[in-house]
Amino acid sequence: MIYRNEYPILEYDTASAEILKPDHNMEGIHLPEKCVYAFLGDTVDAYAQKHGAVCADILHTVTKDYPVYVVGTDSESITLCQAPLGASAAAQNMDSLIACGVKKIVCAGSCGALIDLPENEFLIPLRAIRDEGTSYHYLQPSRYVDMDPQVVRAIKKVLEERHISYSECMTWTTDGFFRETEDMVVYRREEGCAVVEMECAALAACAIKRGAQFGQLLFTADTLADASRYDPRNWGASSFERALALLFEITLEM
Repeated sequence: MIYRNEYPILEYDTASAEILKPDHNMEGIHLPEKCVYAFLGDTVDAYAQKHGAVCADILHTVTKDYPVYVVGTDSESITLCQAPLGASAAAQNMDSLIACGVKKIVCAGSCGALIDLPENEFLIPLRAIRDEGTSYHYLQPSRYVDMDPQVVRAIKKVLEERHISYSECMTWTTDGFFRETEDMVVYRREEGCAVVEMECAALAACAIKRGAQFGQLLFTADTLADASRYDPRNWGASSFERALALLFEITLEM
């Protein structure tokens, strides 16, 4: 059934079959159910090489290929994949991972601070504002999407055991990197958002649609807290390796 609306982004098909399946070109690939999906650039490939990961397959896109690794820990195997920037690309690749057996996904990446937060501060989003387009193809329209509570508990447990300070938050997921206007930042802040990023809502929606579990660990990079003086800082670069190591610990708690 299609829910119709004047605005196409709010229309949703609840039932009919997908023409192109998420396992397109990945038939026969079976991945470990726990997955580290990280917006951490070359740190992902470096980790895979250092830890002797096996490349199980390649997610091919027109701009870049994304290796899908299987990393063996002392107790189990874990899927590892670099996540591409942007909700649509990130959800597409994650959808394919889920189609190949992934069921429990923890993600990490940087975010922009909307309030006064230092760089490299860890945050756990409990909810994301759906100000992007991709999530509306996975779930019917709503203002927010919530993270899976079991994954949130696993993230909190690891951070607390490591005595790493963190804050719980609501995040603003947007497609418009260059449309984070002064008034919109104020509006989102007043609604309760502490940070802004580009994928969380879409990934949470994709996981819910596919019956998977998803949660995210964020760390602060640039800051928009002072609208009169944008500060990129160092884009959270010193958190990349630390965040990736934490993700593997978190998967063992899931």
